[in-house]
Amino acid sequence: MTILLADPIVRAVRVLDNGDPLVPLDFAPGVLVREGLARRLDVARALLPSGVDLRVIEGHRTVADQNAIIERYTDELRLLHPSADEVELGRLSSRFVAPLAVAPHVAGAAVDLTLVSSSGAELWMGTAVDATPEESGGTCFFAAEVDDEARRNRTVLATALGDAGLVNYPTEWWHWSYGDRYWALLSGAGHALYGPVEVPAWARA
Repeated sequence: MTILLADPIVRAVRVLDNGDPLVPLDFAPGVLVREGLARRLDVARALLPSGVDLRVIEGHRTVADQNAIIERYTDELRLLHPSADEVELGRLSSRFVAPLAVAPHVAGAAVDLTLVSSSGAELWMGTAVDATPEESGGTCFFAAEVDDEARRNRTVLATALGDAGLVNYPTEWWHWSYGDRYWALLSGAGHALYGPVEVPAWARA
């Protein structure tokens, strides 16, 4: 059974922030992540087959940006599920965007990414990055039934990132994290390494 980020079991995971700073990814301009995650992404890149690389689209996200995505998607869900109460809307919303209290992006602990060829062309993964469950008919789920090319590419992505110590959020093939509550829960770590963090002054300049 898929554990969603809205599940109380995720919120119950302790956070003991180790103080890793946000750092820029040298291969993804404008993207900030925690230093420990950055190191593991370098490991993952080295594990990929020749001629294949990662394209990181987003890393750290501000509280304001996270809230904006939550509100926008929840408004869409209200129209699609007029009988759903707020608890159910929160559960449905968390398939695509994490509740603020446990959001891995706000902790600098998550990346949204895909694979690219040596020419920079994105490889086919079955859906676009950030395709909602509604837009994709559920094929945004990592284990969804997709064509052979997309399945091969998802497997390549998962093998490299998993071997580097990241975990996938199974409703989004493109979302991988390290050090957050969800990672701690799935990996069996005693606690999360990263809690919410603000963008440093040097990055806001």
